[in-house]
Amino acid sequence: MEARPGPHPAEPHAGGVGERLNWLRAGVLGANDGIISTAGLVVGVAGATTDNRAILIAGVAGLVAGSLSMAGGEYVSVSTQRDTERALLLKEKRELADMPEAEERELAGIYVEKGLSPKLAAEVARELTEKDALRAHAEAELQIDPDNLTSPWQAAWASLVSFAIGSLLPLLAIALPPVTMRVWACAAAVVVGLVITGAVSARLGGAKAKAAVIRNVGVGCLAMAVTYWIGVLFGVTVL
Repeated sequence: MEARPGPHPAEPHAGGVGERLNWLRAGVLGANDGIISTAGLVVGVAGATTDNRAILIAGVAGLVAGSLSMAGGEYVSVSTQRDTERALLLKEKRELADMPEAEERELAGIYVEKGLSPKLAAEVARELTEKDALRAHAEAELQIDPDNLTSPWQAAWASLVSFAIGSLLPLLAIALPPVTMRVWACAAAVVVGLVITGAVSARLGGAKAKAAVIRNVGVGCLAMAVTYWIGVLFGVTVL
């Protein structure tokens, strides 16, 4: 008996893959931002003073403020996206109720543009419409899964937690070593962290890791160098 065709086991065909990738990407970017912004902050303060308490206060304040800012930004952004998706689905639902024949022809036209013959496209559109017209149009026309809209809370929590975790790396790296070594120790830890987040973000986006890592590390090192020397202008420290 011939086996029925189906998805390859290694390929993610289950619902929710897009949403999981969205919050995972938000988490990686949040950690990356936490590393760079907090590293720039604590290194800048370290350039101005040798007071470990002042550096820690600045770092913790940056961690809290940055985490809340990232979470709030993600929540507002993804909420707007979700509202747009809902509005588009409502509009499509009204159109299906008011002019079902025209909508079916439109769906068939979409499949003709994708390479199906007009006859086959009409048959596909008819069968999909009979099964679930709204889902068929949402997926083919709007690229939206009606049962799996983007989640603003999920993106917000992912950004908040990941930013906080990323911030801990430079904060601990500059607080624990001796005064003469802390800036270099922080820089080394940040480079390692940025290599990881750059490689992961490139993998999630399907891009080449090398270019992403070089870009990521370059931006982080530039941020630390600029903020350190700005700090030096306002105080005296030992590198």
